[in-house]
Amino acid sequence: MGTTANTATTANAAILLISIGATVASASAMAQTPSGSPGQVFPAKSIRIVVPATPGGGTDILSRLLSPKLTENLGQSMIVENRAGASTNIGTEFVARAPPDGYTVLMATTPHAINPSLFAKLSFDPVRDFTMISQLALTQNVLVVHPSLPVGNVKEFIALAKARPDQLTAGTSGGTSGFLAIEMLRAAAQIDVLNIAYKGAGAALNDIVAGHLQFQVNTTLAALPFIQSGRLRAIATCGARRTTTLPQVPTVAETIKGFESSGWYALLGPAGMPRDVVLKLHAAFSKSLQAPDIVKRLTEQGVDIVAGTPDELARLMPLEIAKWAAAVKASGAKGN
Repeated sequence: MGTTANTATTANAAILLISIGATVASASAMAQTPSGSPGQVFPAKSIRIVVPATPGGGTDILSRLLSPKLTENLGQSMIVENRAGASTNIGTEFVARAPPDGYTVLMATTPHAINPSLFAKLSFDPVRDFTMISQLALTQNVLVVHPSLPVGNVKEFIALAKARPDQLTAGTSGGTSGFLAIEMLRAAAQIDVLNIAYKGAGAALNDIVAGHLQFQVNTTLAALPFIQSGRLRAIATCGARRTTTLPQVPTVAETIKGFESSGWYALLGPAGMPRDVVLKLHAAFSKSLQAPDIVKRLTEQGVDIVAGTPDELARLMPLEIAKWAAAVKASGAKGN
């Protein structure tokens, strides 16, 4: 009878130890699990990168360029989804209303800071309704014309525009720094040109290459291949200084003092994302941007890699909104 009791006691002790071990293991696993994703380590499924513009523009190009690297670094597929319209506001609102679990993020660009001043009312707050993850890169804008347009620089362009009022037509994605650059140029040079807002800069780029438009301001990331092939002519870049990508091309500021219009790309998510998820996404995007082949490709196309921290972007966004508010006011631009 003593033997039976000892055996039972030993068995109970073993069960207790197993139970304790399981509890400890479970607690350890939970400690590694991002908040907001009970029982799963982020990412446990594919992640959607929302591009609030049509295919072919700089935002779309950058997203698709990074997607394979991100898949490799995160171990889950990255799905690039274009949700264009309303000067990027449709795709932006979609992300603002998405669950804040890290599986839907926004590839935001300069319009995120411009639109609060360009539109009388937005359905979202550009700061309060978003989690700031990282400013990814900076890009130069370039003023390009169709080769059939008989101009080689900004002075000649202004002279032609004054000789042909309302006959020179541009196409840009409404609300972008490119769209606003044309409005700024129109106001500063006192010229009458038509600035047509497209759902995305890529569609407008296709139309200028086809000869349906005469000029455009776009990012070097999107326009450079067409400049290099001779299908477009670059007559000026829009930064404060000449770019090493197109060193022979003067800036608009060399003709119109103080003119400057450049853009950026940033990663945002819905408000309320868990901090550990934010940091994991930031780390994956930073690592992807620093891959040698990505660095080479972006540098060759006039893109400066930033890979800033979430806190840096949180400090920067209100400053960008204020900066572009002044530019919108000075140009007299209105949202379409």
